[in-house]
Amino acid sequence: QVQLVESGGGLVQPGGSLRLSCVASGFTFSSAVMSWYRQPPGKEREFVAIVNSMGTTNTYKTVKGRFTISRDVANNTVFLQMDKLKPDDTAVYYCKAALPMLQQYWGQGTQVTVSS
Repeated sequence: QVQLVESGGGLVQPGGSLRLSCVASGFTFSSAVMSWYRQPPGKEREFVAIVNSMGTTNTYKTVKGRFTISRDVANNTVFLQMDKLKPDDTAVYYCKAALPMLQQYWGQGTQVTVSS
């Protein structure tokens, strides 16, 4: 059974940092494409960052230079380091796993609120 469990969200002031974690189980983590998405209040879910099975990463232009995705294959965990946070980064952040045969799984989400 595939499980993705996010953690690390919370309330932070503008300019602050948070590190999100997503612990995966139930599949071969090293073969998966892992990504982070977010859904701001009242808006559609949007792509944030991705790391493929080779460890190559990419981040969306609005967070490039502020957010960094990484993974720990030994511990089946993907991270999202978020620095220089802005109020516009307020959203529910979701972890997604893309597996062979077009299988996709989502975590339950973790709330990030950036406010003074």
